[in-house]
Amino acid sequence: MNIVVFDLETQNLFEDVGGRQNIGLLKVSCAVTWSSVRNDFAVYWEKDLPALIAELKSAGRVVGFNVKGFDYEVLRPYAPDERLQFLSTLDIMDDLFRTLSFRVSLDAVARGTLGNTKSASGIQAVEWWRGGELEKLVEYCKVDVDVTRRIYEFGCENGYVHYFTRMGSKQKVQVKWKC
Repeated sequence: MNIVVFDLETQNLFEDVGGRQNIGLLKVSCAVTWSSVRNDFAVYWEKDLPALIAELKSAGRVVGFNVKGFDYEVLRPYAPDERLQFLSTLDIMDDLFRTLSFRVSLDAVARGTLGNTKSASGIQAVEWWRGGELEKLVEYCKVDVDVTRRIYEFGCENGYVHYFTRMGSKQKVQVKWKC
């Protein structure tokens, strides 16, 4: 089965588009996937989104972090007739929320499980887009995809992941992810 790990960055922030209710106006700056079949990354720009959507649709499983609540919603205007929410998807944040009853950040799970942090923030990614620093933008998105992939693989192999709480304590949470 081809597992595709996915993340995207946007051209705008919520404050630029009038709030979260206008998520479709954020516009994609770039997206990155990692495919278990390819064992490599692919980079997609806004003009390449039909190919991205085709890759997501062909995946046996899509893995992401807040992909259902964010990434798929940002993609919706580019593919209004596609039903991305029905793709076989493991949204790590959503899965952890169902167990914990609160949201954890990718950074909190990365630090707890892998011992490392994200390289920047979504705000910084928008600044790189606006400043034309596309190499930095792509590298940041690749790091997020790689971190997400490594968390997913750790959870599959061990049946749990760790996260840091807002108070700084490291916690363990059981997962039932299949690789």
